[in-house]
Amino acid sequence: MDMQKRHFIPQYTDEELLKIQTEGLRWTMHQAERSPQYKALFKEHGVCADDIRTLDDLQRLPCIDAEDLRRGYPFPLLCVPQEEVVRIHASSGTTGKRKILSYTQNDVDTFCQQFARCYELAGLTTNDIMQIAVGYGLWTAGAGFQRGSEKFGMLTVPVGPGNLQIHLQLLQDLGSTCFGATASMALLMGEEVERAGLRDKIKLRKVICGSETASEKMRQAIISKLGVEDIFDIGGMTEMYGPGTAIDCSCHTGLHYWADLFIIEVLDPKTLKPVPEGQVGEMVVTSLKKEAVPLVRYRTHDLASLVPGKCPCGLNMPRHSAILGRSDDMIIFRGVNIYPGQLSEVINKFEELGGEYQVLLTRDEEAKDHMLLTVERGQGFSSDVDAGLAKRVADQLHASLFARVDVAVVDPATLPRTFSKSKRVVDQRQA
Repeated sequence: MDMQKRHFIPQYTDEELLKIQTEGLRWTMHQAERSPQYKALFKEHGVCADDIRTLDDLQRLPCIDAEDLRRGYPFPLLCVPQEEVVRIHASSGTTGKRKILSYTQNDVDTFCQQFARCYELAGLTTNDIMQIAVGYGLWTAGAGFQRGSEKFGMLTVPVGPGNLQIHLQLLQDLGSTCFGATASMALLMGEEVERAGLRDKIKLRKVICGSETASEKMRQAIISKLGVEDIFDIGGMTEMYGPGTAIDCSCHTGLHYWADLFIIEVLDPKTLKPVPEGQVGEMVVTSLKKEAVPLVRYRTHDLASLVPGKCPCGLNMPRHSAILGRSDDMIIFRGVNIYPGQLSEVINKFEELGGEYQVLLTRDEEAKDHMLLTVERGQGFSSDVDAGLAKRVADQLHASLFARVDVAVVDPATLPRTFSKSKRVVDQRQA
């Protein structure tokens, strides 16, 4: 075997995956009943672990959400004795108490394993050098990127977010070949590389972005500025171990998720009924191996769709689309429901535009709402086109969203840059 290549991704037939998911669901239900919190919830809805025998029985179960995690603070939904917990991680939420998730050693091992799979699917080998620019601490990203890289067998450079000069120096001195960051941080890094004239002096070939979805415009800007072969979108959240639960392959036809570790349903966020494949709804997740805090129909509030059919890459793992937004991040503007992903789709249609944008919502003295979309002009385009371009974008938004949006086109690199997630929507309306 070529020792530079690792093999972490299992190959299953449809029948094998069905068996794994069925057995995993039944195990998860019995594990969940070890939690008084889960047991009370199941009793309230008239179900128990022994009632769940097939995947069709999943819909008999109630959904849980972030409030169930906050309600059991500091060890919500814990299904093992506390002495078996070896690590905790917490969400990056800013309101109320954090959602703390507990991990057994097996959970930590699975977390590392799923991330190693992502590196394999991205086409990395043990010859690659992984430079990490995501957050460390209670947040799962740093631990996931690092421990997964070490499990995979790569030289790992754990820098963290920010520290642009250190990143630039290590990119040159160590010859890092893969960069892990939020899309916003990767774009910021690309702009710094471009500004310093270092594109031909670094050896980056892959970028893996997590925490926020990169629009196609943003992807192309990162690829161009860093001179890399490809960029990959990695999925996950603290409740699902952390990042690494899904990643797109080189075909970029959706994110393959590890169906031997999770069942993903896409439900109507209002009715909680399944929507057809290809239709957008809320991702609801059930874990199959989590020991400390198993998930039973956990509402992620992430909006996506299940991608029908098989991927051309040949991997028999199902796919979901990129995250289009969150059901609780929906913009209600003059009675119209708008998701940030819909704005990105319109922006992507104009070659004269870059990928960075910001929405400002205000309300005038007559209680009328206004929306201003500020979007950066693409590199190499003259400001002479701004007025006409803004009108064309506004017209397309009206046709797509059925809402009148004011549009301003500004110079490249005008909007604020961030080491973490970009704040796309600023709502200054009074309640």
